[in-house]
Amino acid sequence: MNNDLIYEQPLNEKTRSYLRLEYLADQLNNHVNDDQQHHCFYPLFSLAELTDRCDYRSDILKDIDKQLIVLTKWHALPHVDKQQIQSIIDQLQEAKAPLQSNDRIGCKLKQDRFISALKQRFGMPGACCNFDLPQLHFWLSKPWNERQKDLKAWIANFEPILKPITLLLELTRSTAEFRTSEAEQGFYQGTSPQTLSLIRVKLSQSQGCYPTISGHKSRFAIHFVNFDSQKHTDKQIKFKLATCQ
Repeated sequence: MNNDLIYEQPLNEKTRSYLRLEYLADQLNNHVNDDQQHHCFYPLFSLAELTDRCDYRSDILKDIDKQLIVLTKWHALPHVDKQQIQSIIDQLQEAKAPLQSNDRIGCKLKQDRFISALKQRFGMPGACCNFDLPQLHFWLSKPWNERQKDLKAWIANFEPILKPITLLLELTRSTAEFRTSEAEQGFYQGTSPQTLSLIRVKLSQSQGCYPTISGHKSRFAIHFVNFDSQKHTDKQIKFKLATCQ
């Protein structure tokens, strides 16, 4: 059984935001496929709050255009998989169109009275009791297929940014493969001639530790912490590292 875990650390604020949005999208997709009662609302409200706080469309559109320029140049090179590159270009072009709407992401969800009532109370400890939110108690009594349909409709409000972010992060991760590295006395430091956006560490759980990663642009440091003692380990740690641009 493979017990490797992958840890990721963004090196700029934009990648940090993309990863947060991707995480919430993954949580929601899990809830769509499995009836987990009211647990779907935390990632939904977190996603609504993040998109209400910041309009990510301009950054995403800029990144899509940058990727399209790079991919178009690759497509013209010999000995490349032109079909695969064209497929990615088509996906990016398709994801770009919904972003050019004037509607603010998630604005329709704010007009939903049921969602608005829940959002006001959900941050309070223990506020999901049926006497606090009888409308939630009623909704949870509906058949799963009806609630699943509602959840898909709510998530659809954020699809214009979630789909391209997924593609952009896949492209970012593909810029570097994992290579075997070693941390002397639990510490590793690295530099890169190129500007980096994401550090990825693959580490076996059997080593009993986890990495804490810090860095900026072209420099980064990794400290390995023993889980049981919650202290920096002085052991030699073997791990795999990917430095993504």
